[in-house]
Amino acid sequence: MNTRANAVFAAITTACFAASATLGMPSVAAQLISPLPPEGDITTSEAPFTTPDTADCPFAQWPPPASDTSDEPRPGEPEPTPLPIPSPPVGGPLLGQCDLTIAPNAPAPPEEISAASWLIADLDSGEILATKDPHGRHRPASTIKTLLALVAFDELDLDKTVFGTMEDANIEGSRAGIGPRGEYTNRLLMQALVLASGNDVANAIATQLGGIDETLRKMNERAKELGALDTRAGSPSGLDSPGMSSSAYDLAVIFREAMNIPEFVENIQTTQVDFPGYPADPEIPGDFDRPGFAMGNDNIVNWNYPDSIGGKNGFTNSARQTYVGAAERDGRRLVVSVLMADNEPQPVWKQIADLFDYGFSVPPDDSVGTLNAIDSIRDGAAESDADVLAQPGIPRSSSPGPESDTSATQRFVVGAVGGIVVLALLLAAVRVGRKK
Repeated sequence: MNTRANAVFAAITTACFAASATLGMPSVAAQLISPLPPEGDITTSEAPFTTPDTADCPFAQWPPPASDTSDEPRPGEPEPTPLPIPSPPVGGPLLGQCDLTIAPNAPAPPEEISAASWLIADLDSGEILATKDPHGRHRPASTIKTLLALVAFDELDLDKTVFGTMEDANIEGSRAGIGPRGEYTNRLLMQALVLASGNDVANAIATQLGGIDETLRKMNERAKELGALDTRAGSPSGLDSPGMSSSAYDLAVIFREAMNIPEFVENIQTTQVDFPGYPADPEIPGDFDRPGFAMGNDNIVNWNYPDSIGGKNGFTNSARQTYVGAAERDGRRLVVSVLMADNEPQPVWKQIADLFDYGFSVPPDDSVGTLNAIDSIRDGAAESDADVLAQPGIPRSSSPGPESDTSATQRFVVGAVGGIVVLALLLAAVRVGRKK
């Protein structure tokens, strides 16, 4: 597809996502473009203009307070307790630091990064090249669908046909377009899970996995098996719920595992699929058949960053922008994860692109830790806490500690940038991108 065609396609797709938002189906992708969420189920909230200071590990146990009531347990349910904090830190001792951590001779990282937590690693070797508060716990939003996909690919028959329900159709948040009595193969549902970030699809998958509670048990067990010990899924879709959390480290570990599944790789790289409609409800007078439609990939990074090879983005008012995905350049593959980001001082997709570009500039052997979580846990189990604490500049990960040695870390705070990104900037960003 040539550059002009890419620009036209991206503009049309953007318009389609905007239209879907007005119908009560807000697009996760739209959050990566504009500093203002679209109208619909998502409402606006105050966005930070500077990167949060995480040097004192404020998110070691819990995400920051929710902007709504999503953290409140339902009547009769107990208050969640914090997940244990591993010591030594999973992934290596340097990952116990909560500030910016880069190798001593690495180039300076990009400055205009709003995310409270982020990580760049080699997708193949697992070597972590740079990170900020890698084990800080935040709400993952729809990036948790990658963990759901791991469980679903293990258990579901992709060729089985299932029927949509009213419960699927009425799910909160973004929806792919499942309708009551609509017929869908699991293969198509797995595509829609990542292409359109459908919460309705997540619900349909969870029903087949034994229901919501059983699905969450399986997801959390899978996370533990991978060494993703900051992760607790509270909903299959990523909707905020009491006690839910993940980390930049865990998202990268989970995504890296998913990239070993050929169907998952194919899905996140798919441009669009034909999604079927569903029949009229005979009990509703005047109801009519809903036609099928072309479902596009809502990952904006895929549109605008030529090296992108797929990923998963998310948004809720409390989680803000979240993302995990991969890019490839000259045979080298990287994974980037970000949590609690905002479209200031530049769109989140551009911040992600900058992190990828920075990662490709870092030599492969400039490692500050590893995504091989299980190996690091086993190695750490043989090393006493005292040995870890004896290393200079490495605070104990289970509690806030002093700032680390500046030869291993650097602190940066993004300056305040006023004003709203104008429509011309949005259109320019779309025009320069190309659809993958």
